[in-house]
Amino acid sequence: MPDLPYTLLSCALSIDGYLGSASSRRLELSNDADFDRVDSVRASCDAILVGATTVRNDNPRLLVRSRSRREERAARGLPPSPIKVTVTERVALDPGADFFTTGEIEKLVYCASRGVVDARSRLGPVATVVDGGRRVRMRRLSEDLGTRGVQRLMVEGGGNVHTQFLTDNLVDELQLVVAPFFVGDSRATRFVSDGRFPWNPGRRATLAEVRQIGDVVLLRYALSPRFQTN
Repeated sequence: MPDLPYTLLSCALSIDGYLGSASSRRLELSNDADFDRVDSVRASCDAILVGATTVRNDNPRLLVRSRSRREERAARGLPPSPIKVTVTERVALDPGADFFTTGEIEKLVYCASRGVVDARSRLGPVATVVDGGRRVRMRRLSEDLGTRGVQRLMVEGGGNVHTQFLTDNLVDELQLVVAPFFVGDSRATRFVSDGRFPWNPGRRATLAEVRQIGDVVLLRYALSPRFQTN
């Protein structure tokens, strides 16, 4: 098997650890300067992964916004934006979502075996549907991405995806941006849910960088020996 992709998990959260509000309206947790930083990180990656809930609720485009960064990728023989990846159990995805309709790049959908026929019928014209087995496991997904040439993977959410990647010890680098406010609503989605995490009071994660970006703060954690400083 090829090496697993270098995996960078990136998200913004409130002081009390929420990824958004309990309403359907998207909550802005970051600022323009940090959005540009995230755009730079995206441009450095081969693939970006989000869960199906994020596709449904946030309708993300997941494209590199900066023209100069797109041109720099093209000069290296790469597509203007990284491959888009999502994972689903219920296959409740709209083929008209921005995830599928924006960007002349490959889109991959990993789903459980029982949903493959339905997924290919619904999404076949706009994405490549990959059989993820009886239940999609993030390690198997990462291995498959490695066979497709993905060397650097950016994981952008949501909470269930974060939890699975972290509890499976697949994350090399964690980038957390903390917004200067509280959500204060337990109905909202938290950064992670319950799980057995490799980092605990007996095995602390390594804090590699703290950076103020306007009114938010970036925390970078090295979670594996493969951590890259740049």
